[in-house]
Amino acid sequence: MKKLIKAAQNGKQVTVAVELLARFDEETNYDWARQLEDSGVTVVYGVVGFKTHAKMLLVLRKIRNNLKFYCHIGTGNYNPLTAKKYTDLAILTSDYALGDDINNVFAQLTGVGKNTPQNKIWIAPFTLRRELDKAINRETVHAKNGKKSYIIAKINALTDEKIITKLYEASQAGVKIDLIVRGACSLRAGVTGLSENIKVHSILGRFLEHSRVLLFSNDGKNELYIGSADWMTRNMDGRVEVCFPVTDRTLKERIIQETLKSDMIDNLGSWQLTKDHVYVRKKHDGKFIFSAQQHNIDKHCSI
Repeated sequence: MKKLIKAAQNGKQVTVAVELLARFDEETNYDWARQLEDSGVTVVYGVVGFKTHAKMLLVLRKIRNNLKFYCHIGTGNYNPLTAKKYTDLAILTSDYALGDDINNVFAQLTGVGKNTPQNKIWIAPFTLRRELDKAINRETVHAKNGKKSYIIAKINALTDEKIITKLYEASQAGVKIDLIVRGACSLRAGVTGLSENIKVHSILGRFLEHSRVLLFSNDGKNELYIGSADWMTRNMDGRVEVCFPVTDRTLKERIIQETLKSDMIDNLGSWQLTKDHVYVRKKHDGKFIFSAQQHNIDKHCSI
């Protein structure tokens, strides 16, 4: 916030979309909004009737008569406290198509743009549900045709009935599905004839699991998305959310290995949902002991 204020004071055009109804942060966000406005920043409060839950930042520069986009977009809030306590993912990119999409989202939030077709991103409440349905349906068709099909989703909560129905249909078609759900999960896993191809994991550890990551095999192409939305009706239909593809091979493989696969082999802080809808803690044999959170701490940082 201080850097945004400084940018405005230095003559840069700065616009900030502030969510005043952010849980636990209403008073803080109101105070920041007032400070931003006093410094010459244009402050908007999103689309009426829709909570803004997307997490994104865009720097737009004009270089020799060409526009250059720099985007920071991910799963985590711009909050210095939760940044130390939550697991989150974000990407900094100058990809033009993605930048153009994010620019259009900001135009909608400020009321100066229309709901235009996007190049890469899925945005709620406009296209996210439709694109998720298409992705799950595609895996279902692949499974029926004997092609590679697989879904991994890491989310905070799964309660949307329509998505759950789609996952049941995919499971019955033979799609292997691994769900890493930190909190509420209304799906029944491992039920014969309904969801025997679905496993639900949950990670409890030093940090609050907060990232949202989606992997769709698509016959071996392994299409990966990260974003702000959980699989809840309010996220699909009542909030502004952004989900976007990770196309860089190195980053994609890093997220798959360090986030998704690490979570699924965790046997220290991991729990699995039984067909009786009871979580049972995973056990280790004393020889192989693995914590996904500790693994990433050891690999990337010293805190």
